[in-house]
Amino acid sequence: MSRLHPPFRSVLDLIGNTPVVELKRFDTGLCRLFIKLESQNPGGSIKDRIALSMIAAAERDGRLKPGGTIVEATAGNTGLGLAQVGIPKGYRIILVVPDKMSREKIQHLRALGAEVRLTRSDVGKGNPEYYQDMAEKIAAEIPGSFYVNQFANAANPEAHETTTGPEIWDQLKGDVDAVVVGVGSGGTLTGLGRFFARVSPKTEMVLADPVGSVLAPLVKTGKMEEAGSWTVEGIGEDFVPPNCDLSLVKKAFSVNDKASMLAVRDLLAKEGILAGSSSGTLLSAALRYCREQKTPKRVVTFVCDSGNKYLSKVFDDFWLAEQGLDEREQHGDLSDLVARSHREGGTVFVGPDDNLLTAYGRMRRGDVSQLPVLDQGKLVGIIDEGDILSKVEGPYDGRWERFNAPVATAMARELHTLQSSQTLDALLPIFDRNEVAIIFDGEEFVGLITRVDLINHLRRAR
Repeated sequence: MSRLHPPFRSVLDLIGNTPVVELKRFDTGLCRLFIKLESQNPGGSIKDRIALSMIAAAERDGRLKPGGTIVEATAGNTGLGLAQVGIPKGYRIILVVPDKMSREKIQHLRALGAEVRLTRSDVGKGNPEYYQDMAEKIAAEIPGSFYVNQFANAANPEAHETTTGPEIWDQLKGDVDAVVVGVGSGGTLTGLGRFFARVSPKTEMVLADPVGSVLAPLVKTGKMEEAGSWTVEGIGEDFVPPNCDLSLVKKAFSVNDKASMLAVRDLLAKEGILAGSSSGTLLSAALRYCREQKTPKRVVTFVCDSGNKYLSKVFDDFWLAEQGLDEREQHGDLSDLVARSHREGGTVFVGPDDNLLTAYGRMRRGDVSQLPVLDQGKLVGIIDEGDILSKVEGPYDGRWERFNAPVATAMARELHTLQSSQTLDALLPIFDRNEVAIIFDGEEFVGLITRVDLINHLRRAR
């Protein structure tokens, strides 16, 4: 079947009509599992649909005037959609984004021309720094601005009821037993739930929710629990959004961060589909649902957004290790705190004959502030930012010659090392001297431990 189409008038005409793929390389029990690639929208996510719908509705009813300002609280993807749709129309876009969101999303938003205001992700509704409360306040202070409020905007679920649902219905030829969704604003659940309740009463709406969110426990027990924290972006809530009709949910699954990350990485490894972290939550829940069934069913879920937005997080082995979300073997000693293990080829290092500019470049690319200096595999020194700065500062004349000086001329040679079998208490004197801990296992160099590595370890050990 040809996928060719005559030229479109605008990239906005590419929103919707996303493809569906059947997953063949996962254990789905008696069921067939399909996944709709919302990552194929021009902004890279399912949120393009609601951005187009909400802006169009605001223009129709006069809430959004030509040259006006659009303000929204977003985990990133709704903001990308709003910028994708709104900036070419001449609107100013101000987005309030929680600080746990990926670097790629923030960079994408700013590259589109949106104004990004970062705020805390560790506070709840009612706190002035909560992203929704902050967005509402900003909108109130700008005359004639339009506060989108995807969480209560009726055009949000309407987009899914009128486009996403009919597409799935046509693509699966009118035979859909279950749809697995997450909830951020509630629009996907409510829009699809309304559509399928009308055209296919047998279709079950299944909620995939991060552990820590209040939604799945509320469905299961009818009680509102205290919200926890989770790493997955874009889904899960600490309240029930006005757009979220949980009465439509037939079954709910809570999925922990580790399962979500492993699932989305498996999706890439097994099916070649690069998806974001929330898609891992949906896939994990969909697989659990499928494997529970006693009769064959046709189940559909979503790639909510592209994994290109999470290369520095979900698909970075070191980030996963820092978060305690990897499957690295634990030894019960200091080696467990080494984020970049030399044994596993993760150490960023320099040689004594490399120049200082090379050392600086590797620090920047590796996002580290110190490097071990290795000579034929043997640790001979350590160099940090202060060592480089002390060597290269001074008059402009001769600066580049100083940058070209060998690492050996600036590195620290007197090394205080620890054995991996030692306890955490051994780290504190090292850090009190403003040094980094150098870990050995006998004569073998294992890696470095910084204050941040210790903090990460203490945070995970709860």
